[in-house]
Amino acid sequence: MAGGVWGRAREAPVGALTLTALTEGIRARHGQPQGPPSTGPQPKSWEVKPEAEPQTQALTAPSEAEPRRGATVPEAGSEPCSPNSALEPAPEGPHQVPQSSWEEGVLADLELYTAACLEEAGFAGTQATALTLSSALEARGQRLEDQVHALVRGLLAQVPSLAEGRPWRAALRVLSALALEHARDVVCALLPRSLPPDRAAAELWRSLSRNQRVNGQVLVQLLWALKGASGPEPQALAATRALGEMLAVSGCVGATRGFYPHLLLALVTQLHKLARSPCSPDMPKIWVLSHRGPPHSHASCAVEALKALLTGDGGRMVVTCMEQAGGWRRLVGAHTHLEGVLLLASAMVAHADHHLRGLFADLLPRLRSADDPQRLTAMAFFTGLLQSRPTARLLREEVILERLLTWQGDPEPTVRWLGLLGLGHLALNRRKQVRHVSTLLPALLGALGEGDARLVGAALGALRRLLLRPRAPVRLLSAELGPRLPPLLDDTRDSIRASAVGLLGTLVRRGRGGLRLGLRGPLRKLVLQSLVPLLLRLHDPSRDAAESSEWTLARCDQAFCWGLLEEMVTVAHYDSPEALSHLCCRLVQRYPGHVPNFLSQTQGYLRSPQDPLRRAAAVLIGFLVHHASPGCVNQDLLDSLFQDLGRLQSDPEPAVAAAAHVSAQQVAMLARARGRPRGPRLLRLAPRPARPPPVFADSPFQRRSLAGRWGCSGPRRA
Repeated sequence: MAGGVWGRAREAPVGALTLTALTEGIRARHGQPQGPPSTGPQPKSWEVKPEAEPQTQALTAPSEAEPRRGATVPEAGSEPCSPNSALEPAPEGPHQVPQSSWEEGVLADLELYTAACLEEAGFAGTQATALTLSSALEARGQRLEDQVHALVRGLLAQVPSLAEGRPWRAALRVLSALALEHARDVVCALLPRSLPPDRAAAELWRSLSRNQRVNGQVLVQLLWALKGASGPEPQALAATRALGEMLAVSGCVGATRGFYPHLLLALVTQLHKLARSPCSPDMPKIWVLSHRGPPHSHASCAVEALKALLTGDGGRMVVTCMEQAGGWRRLVGAHTHLEGVLLLASAMVAHADHHLRGLFADLLPRLRSADDPQRLTAMAFFTGLLQSRPTARLLREEVILERLLTWQGDPEPTVRWLGLLGLGHLALNRRKQVRHVSTLLPALLGALGEGDARLVGAALGALRRLLLRPRAPVRLLSAELGPRLPPLLDDTRDSIRASAVGLLGTLVRRGRGGLRLGLRGPLRKLVLQSLVPLLLRLHDPSRDAAESSEWTLARCDQAFCWGLLEEMVTVAHYDSPEALSHLCCRLVQRYPGHVPNFLSQTQGYLRSPQDPLRRAAAVLIGFLVHHASPGCVNQDLLDSLFQDLGRLQSDPEPAVAAAAHVSAQQVAMLARARGRPRGPRLLRLAPRPARPPPVFADSPFQRRSLAGRWGCSGPRRA
C-alpha cells in the first residue's frame, strides 16, 4: 500500500468511479467473478450502476497518473505483494507499468477516495467504505493484517490535521468499522503508538470505547495483550494505557460483562509486576494521588484504569474505601502491594459482592501459577475473599483449610503470612465448627516464634478471632499461651507488643466468668505474670501499645474485681504518684506472695532503652517496696535492687536519676526494717515505725494530676 497516501496532498480522487467498481476491477485482474464484496452485503447506495462499467474497463489500461502512483514507496511495515504477482514478468514496452505498480496505484486511489468521501458518508456509507476496502485488499492477495496496520497508521497521521465535526467523526467511523471486522489487527496496529503516550492514539482508543458495537471486542483483545506478556514489557504497558483511556469513557465498563473478573485480576497483577520492576524513566518515585491530568507513570495509569473499572460498575464505595485506607498507594509499592490487594478484597467484600463468585472462580487456577506476581496476587485475593461467608462456602472447609495449611510449609515468608491471614478469616466464620480448632492451633501457635513481624502479627490476629467465636477454647489457649505470650509483651516491635497485649485482654474477657469463681488456674497465672508489664506499658512510647495496655488492665480489673479502674486510667493519662501508690498498696495486700516476682520483673525494665519506661520502673519499685512488709522480700533481692538503682542514679536523663535515688532510699529503709534484731515477743508485737512514703519529682513525660485525690498521704503539689 502506498505510504504517503494519508500524509501528503494528492490530486482529486477518481471522480465518478464507485468503490465497488474499483473492487470489481481488482477482482477481474485476478480472474475472480465480479460481485459484491465477500465481507458482507453492501447498502444499495453502493451498488454498481451500468454506466460505471466502461469506466471500470478503462482501468485495464494505464492512465497518465499511473507512473506517479507506481513510484510511491510502500511503508516499512507493509507486506510485499503476493508471491504470484511478484513472480510475474513485467510487461514489455516503455509506456507500460508493471501489474504490481498498477494495483498499488488503484489501491492508492481507493484509499484516497476513502479519505475524501469521509465528509459526505454517513454511518452505513463509512462502514461500506471500510468493508469494500477490506474486500479489495483480500482479493489482491495481501495479508490483511499488514494492510489494516497501514490503514490505522494512515488514520493516526491524518487525525491531528482533521477539523472537528463531520470529517473527524467520519474518520473515527472508519476505524470503528475496521475494528468490527478486524479487532485484533486494529488493536495490534494501535498499541505501538500508545507507548509513549500519543494524543492521536488516545483519541482513537476513546472513539473505539464510545462505539458499543466494537468496544467489547477491543477490550477483549487488550485483555489478551495484557495477560500474554510475562512482565512489564512494552506490549503490556501499552495495553495498560489503552485500557485506561477506554475505561475512562462513561458506559464502556458495561462491555466487560462476562470477563470483568479477568480484567480486574489482570490489572491488579500488572500493578504487581510494575511494583517489582525497576522504575521506568517516566515513573516518579512518589505518585501524587491528587494529581489532575493524565497519569505520569505506568503504575498510576493502571490504578486509574482500575478505578474506572470499579466506578463504572457501581463500585464507587470500593474506590472511596481504598482512598481512605491508603490502599492505592499500597498497591503501587514494591513492599506493600499485597497489603493493597488485601484492602481491595476487603472493600469488595463489603461493597461489591456481586463479583465475588466470579473472582473466586478465576483465582483458583492462578493459585498454582508458575508466575510469582500472578500467584501471589491470587493468593492475596483468595485470602481476602475468605472474609465473605457466602464466597467461602463455595469450597468445602476441609479443602480451604488444607490449602492454607499447605502454605504454612512454604519456604517463602510471604506465602506463610497469607496463609495465617486466611486461617484468621476462617476462624472468624461463626458457621464453621470447632472440630478444626485442633488443626488450626498448632499452625497459629508455631507462628508466634517466627522472626518476621508479619507472621507473628497475623498469628496473633488469628488467635484473637478464634477467641471471638462461640465455645472458644479458653482453657486450652490459656495453657498454650502461658509460655509464649509474656515475651511478646516486651517485643521490640510496636505492632507486636500492641497485638500481644490485646490478645491477653481478649482472653481475659472470654474467661472472666471462671476467674470470678476462682477457676481458670492457667489464665490467672498468666495475668499475674503479665501484670507488671501491663502497668509499665501504660507509659509505652507507642500509643497503640499504651492504649492496648489500658484496655487489657480494665478487662483484668473487671474479671478479678480489683476495683482499681479509676486508678489505672489516671496512671495511664497523668503523672499521679497518689493513684499509683493506691494501686500498689491494693496489689501488695491482695497478692503478698507475688511481691518478689513483681519486683524482679520491674527490675528488668531499669535497663530499658526508653527513658519513660526506666523512670516508670524506678517509681513502681519505690511504691512496691514502700507497701511491702519486711518479711515478703529476701535480702538478696533487696541488695540486687539497691545496686541497680544505684547505677541508675547516674543516668543521663535527670528525671530517671531522681526517681532512682528516691526508690533506692525506700529499698534501704526496707532492708533496715528487715534486719532489725528480734526482741521479746511483746516487743515484736508492737507496731513498727511507719516508713515515710516516697516523694517523686514531676515527670517530664506526662501531665500532672490533682494531688490528694486518692486519700493517700504525701505532700500536695499543684
